[in-house]
Amino acid sequence: QVQLVEAGGGLVQAGGSLRLSCAASGRSFSIYAMGWFRQAPGKEREFVAAIVWSGGSTSYADSVKGRFTISRDNAKNTVYLQMISLQPEDTAVYYCAAVQRRSVVARTDPNEYRYWGQGTQVTVSS
Repeated sequence: QVQLVEAGGGLVQAGGSLRLSCAASGRSFSIYAMGWFRQAPGKEREFVAAIVWSGGSTSYADSVKGRFTISRDNAKNTVYLQMISLQPEDTAVYYCAAVQRRSVVARTDPNEYRYWGQGTQVTVSS
């Protein structure tokens, strides 16, 4: 069993930056593939970024490429999402997700993830 707790959300002006973190409890964090997803009001949950268990491969949604960076620190059982050049369309609840998988390909399908955090709100004002 893994519990995920996100932090770092908040209100920021367009063009600003935020760094989200997701702390995982439980053992064997290093073999979990991790992902970030987001859900805006009235919209479906969408993929944002993912990273494999080793940190050696990442994947990003086209809408965030070049602006968001996912990383992980297995010693701290934490995955991060650095977000720069934020835009109002980035406003959403951001969720961290995990699945125990030693894949070399970052997982982008939310249905592949077993564990989810409670989400953290990111609001970007224009």
